[in-house]
Amino acid sequence: MGGVLSPILSNIYLDKLDTFVETTLLPAYNRGERRRHNPAYEEVKRRLTEARTRGDTHEARALLKQRRTLPYGDPLDPAYRRLVYVRYADDFLLGFSGPKAEAEEIKGCLRALLRDALALDLSEDKTLITHAGSAPARFLGYAIWSQHRDDKIDRNGRRCVNGVITLRVPTETVATRCRRYMRADKPIHRPELLADSDFAIVSKYQAEYRGVVQYYLLATNVHELGHLRYVMESSLLKTLAAKRRTTVMAMVRKHKATTDTPDGPLTCLRVSVNRGEGKPPLVAEFGGIPLRRKPRATLHETPIQIWTKPSDVLARLLADRCEMCGHEGDCHVHHIRKMANLHVKGRREKPAWMRRMIAMRRKTLVVCRTCHVAIHAGRPTRQPSTDQSPESRIRGNV
Repeated sequence: MGGVLSPILSNIYLDKLDTFVETTLLPAYNRGERRRHNPAYEEVKRRLTEARTRGDTHEARALLKQRRTLPYGDPLDPAYRRLVYVRYADDFLLGFSGPKAEAEEIKGCLRALLRDALALDLSEDKTLITHAGSAPARFLGYAIWSQHRDDKIDRNGRRCVNGVITLRVPTETVATRCRRYMRADKPIHRPELLADSDFAIVSKYQAEYRGVVQYYLLATNVHELGHLRYVMESSLLKTLAAKRRTTVMAMVRKHKATTDTPDGPLTCLRVSVNRGEGKPPLVAEFGGIPLRRKPRATLHETPIQIWTKPSDVLARLLADRCEMCGHEGDCHVHHIRKMANLHVKGRREKPAWMRRMIAMRRKTLVVCRTCHVAIHAGRPTRQPSTDQSPESRIRGNV
């Protein structure tokens, strides 16, 4: 697994590769403005015009269907080539319109550059030459195809998808994701979550499901993630049923709800936690995400996956009591990225809130608004009230 710095380090080290492709390969393998006309297409077009002039609608209709099976440009035009290049971290993709022999030449040039200039070996198992119209190319978890459908016609009567690149969810990706929640080809419960609250369990499943769906929203077949939703929903219901020692149908009747989305109402599983008068309840939902393609979707680099130990954040937040000064009401959660940030050598004396988190061994701290502002401003937090000792507050909230 790569870290957050992997793309940056790859950009630095593989700069020579980018420069070589942009200054050498692209100028060498890009030529011509447009393909020359296909002689077979032009011949059928001429016959179609003659049939329409004679008024022979039957022959014209047959010739129109025949013309739609032929490419407009000459696929074998030697004066036309196109090469495009894209790279993310150490994964790169080249799209080439030309003969396979020249594609082999490009691969050989890349192998030589990586070996001689960067001391890297080109993986033969992962570096493949595929015909995008018959087999997908894999890049960043997507399957990349070149579409071809002669019967897909736009409002002007023209073929509109031939040669257009499309992104798809690989079939094996859906199967791999589903296996994490299955055993013996059936959805199962997750024993490691039984100690969590219903709210936390639903939140974990939703975070994992949302991460996968949002990553693949650019895919034309994002609807195939509906099978993943079914498997995860079944696993979620079985986990809740195992926790409550009841049946799956009882959990369905208890948590089934409807949520509004931009694409209309959708069914979901909902857990609400009442926080008292004057405060909105805490709500966790699973599902409720339309599985429709969004061509302009913003991708997240890594689908969110949460496999954590039981957390008491919900109980501490519901207590609504500041863990620094003991003030009740209007509490927030102060969060740090990792515990190691609290133990940096050479740092000046640690403030009270930092010592508190170290003593609790928690990355979160429930504090009132005044203490929260003081923490971010670098000021001392409020002193605890005299009617409650710090030791008693620790025992009552941790």
